[in-house]
Amino acid sequence: MDTRVLCVDDDPATQVVLSGIIEDAGWQPELALNATVARQTLEANPNIQVVLLDWMLPDGSGVDLCRELKAVSGASLYVILVTVRGEPEDVETGLDTGADDYLVKPVSPVEVRARVRTGFRAAEAQRLLAERLAELEQALKRVSNLESLLPLCMYCRRINSSETWQSVEDYLWEHVDVKVSHGCCPDCLSKLTRQLGEG
Repeated sequence: MDTRVLCVDDDPATQVVLSGIIEDAGWQPELALNATVARQTLEANPNIQVVLLDWMLPDGSGVDLCRELKAVSGASLYVILVTVRGEPEDVETGLDTGADDYLVKPVSPVEVRARVRTGFRAAEAQRLLAERLAELEQALKRVSNLESLLPLCMYCRRINSSETWQSVEDYLWEHVDVKVSHGCCPDCLSKLTRQLGEG
């Protein structure tokens, strides 16, 4: 898991405080003093999952940047607004722009660590969900292939798959991850018994 945390704040003192909290927790801080550098950092490091974002930046609004980042990355990026604006209306506005969490300055190290940990857990859950969805899509494709017309040899009962003739067992194993166990149906068992009796 990528443990970098992007801190976007134009106040050097705040950057020092946040960096110290992040490093003490065993994570790696990435610093950006404005929205432009934040965009460049995320573009160069797409695996960053958590962002601490100030509301007021010298080249734009943090809430506008938050809205932009969430539009691009969605749930894979966990954004925590960190600001002096602590009125309930401000919190509502910040969260409505897509921020996942909200911290009011001056921040508590314990609270910052807890919120960032939550961000990493949420990002990891999103990653696992995306992987599971990809697996399900592949499974659906395999099922769709099975539902298509299969060219089957009328003599040896092998299937023509990708210009290769293979047994039904091999085909099922390759396309739908199904193992085939062999047995004998009642009709064949009866026929085999009669043949052995005649012999």
